[in-house]
Amino acid sequence: MEILRTIADIQAYAKARKQEGRTIGLVPTMGALHEGHLTLMRAARAKCDIVIASVFVNPVQFGPNEDFDAYPRRFEADCQKLETVPVDAVFHPEPSEMYPEGFCTYVNVEGDITHKLCGAQRPGHFRGVATVVTKLMNLAQADEAFFGQKDAQQVVVIRRFVADLNLNVHINMVPIVREESGLARSSRNQYLSAEEKEAALILSRSLRKAATAYESGETDVATLKQIVIASLNTEPLARIDYVELYDFPGLNEVTRVTQASLLAIAVKIGKTRLIDNVILGKEAGEA
Repeated sequence: MEILRTIADIQAYAKARKQEGRTIGLVPTMGALHEGHLTLMRAARAKCDIVIASVFVNPVQFGPNEDFDAYPRRFEADCQKLETVPVDAVFHPEPSEMYPEGFCTYVNVEGDITHKLCGAQRPGHFRGVATVVTKLMNLAQADEAFFGQKDAQQVVVIRRFVADLNLNVHINMVPIVREESGLARSSRNQYLSAEEKEAALILSRSLRKAATAYESGETDVATLKQIVIASLNTEPLARIDYVELYDFPGLNEVTRVTQASLLAIAVKIGKTRLIDNVILGKEAGEA
């Protein structure tokens, strides 16, 4: 596995692979890799000739009071995990390499899809995501890029700017990977104490209750949301950030679930903000 640290490194690597006629799959990450990330890598491995992972904690997608400084950085351990897939190359630049002095160009997706869910709670977040993902896809000359369903809104935003800017990259959404307990895999799970990790199980349990109600015939959005809220409120350590249900992938408001719809939640367990979701009315892998 090659380790690429500069813009020139990844450009030369991608150019050489393209000259060989290879297809390139890109998996952008911020590191602190877990099984969810490795599932994305394996999906890329199955579909593409070459797999490039990025490990870059992107400063421009963090707000002023968020966890940029605290976000776990374990590059050596990440590389060991990437070798098991195996991944062909990993791009691990410094922030100054991606955003040199004078950098002032950003990709900003206007519109309702960035103003709700995590976009409403984290102003500027998706501008940072869209900017870094655009740069990474260009640098890697990616044919395919892979993202997890846990960040379903992010997938919608990325697909929007890829279409709007006529980028020749296919965006793949891979289903959520969960621990045996049901907790969605997340790098931020590392922040949780043992007690908080147990409390965090309320997220997946609450979503499962709503999904069961939907499967039993309940389609009223207000009722489904209330099932989740009531369940979350039984956990003393949980503080609800949002519980929302929109059609998917449009993220339009609906009153009844009559098509594929995203039931998404954000909850603070202690000081750690966790997100989770379920897609109703459609198998996750179809989206």
